Amino acid sequence: MFSIRAAGYGLRRAALGSRELRRGIVTDADVEQARKYCLNQLRHGDYEAYLIRQFVPRSSRDAYDALRTLNLELARLPETVSNPTIGRFRMQFWRDAVNSTFAGNPPREPISLLLSNAVAALASKAGPSSANSLKFWLLRLINIREQNMENRPFTSLSSLEDYAENTDATLMYMTLAAMPLRSVQMDHLASHIGKACGIVAILRGIPVLAAPSQPIQGPSGASVASTRNPALLLPLDVMAEVGLKEEDVFRKGPNADGLQDAVFKVATRANDHLITAREMLQNLQAGRDAGHDYEHEGETEHIYPKAVDGGERASADIQRGFGVLLEAIPAGDYLQRLENVNFDPFKVKSSWKLPWRLWQALRRQEI
Repeated sequence: MFSIRAAGYGLRRAALGSRELRRGIVTDADVEQARKYCLNQLRHGDYEAYLIRQFVPRSSRDAYDALRTLNLELARLPETVSNPTIGRFRMQFWRDAVNSTFAGNPPREPISLLLSNAVAALASKAGPSSANSLKFWLLRLINIREQNMENRPFTSLSSLEDYAENTDATLMYMTLAAMPLRSVQMDHLASHIGKACGIVAILRGIPVLAAPSQPIQGPSGASVASTRNPALLLPLDVMAEVGLKEEDVFRKGPNADGLQDAVFKVATRANDHLITAREMLQNLQAGRDAGHDYEHEGETEHIYPKAVDGGERASADIQRGFGVLLEAIPAGDYLQRLENVNFDPFKVKSSWKLPWRLWQALRRQEI
């Protein structure tokens, strides 16, 4: 989304000389301002990413900040636009911005400027193939966000997993591409952790999306419209299995019959992915096989060179990219807090222990 803050940034830059305003000329001052903007957005809008970024290699931090800030903008669109058509225009803006940025001609807005700096550094260090991989994942993220602009329920638990693979797991693939780190083991771990994170995001959104929106007041003080319709994104097959109805959640909130049963079933699938990732990590750290094959191997951007020293290489890759795997910690932390309140998402409180748990996970090399 092209925010008012970003627009203001562009207007301030408009006061500079014409040479600096030419598209494609990015100064150190531009990058520093963009860096501050993205960091501030994460601090206030995605605190978990703001914490995890500290454990991502410094050389990849600009890419991480830009990508996570863009993801935040995309995720907010369904709630900040008056109708899906406007949202799709915004999505197209970001798609065009990404194409221009990777072509070396970024729009003068903070996310694109910081991403342009990261892409240039990545291409210089690792060649154009790594930058192309990053672009592939980023465009896939934009496309899947656009497909879900209308906040419709997922048809099945499997379709929710596919969504999580194409959003949260894809964000992790992008971080690995920015390092750059191409590893079947790391992608395999990222897939399971990302699916858990994506499912958790849907559960965390229930109290927000299912609540009635605030009405828009007209000049006379009368309510003239609502900003959005309430939504419940739990899979329809799970809701049917437990007898949960959308309307009951909208009217009764946490007292809707079957809500906790449905949340339990969905949360269990997220926890299963975390358990699988932990078992895989332990196997790989011990020099053993991961335990099962990666279901996406051979797909676009999931083709890997044959490793001669597979066990040692996997251990080295995990050590190098462990900060990326820390995305599992906030997801596991939420699931534990959800279980503590008997799977009532309306009762889950924020966690003040998360920074300590991230540090412990890094120190112990456990997720």
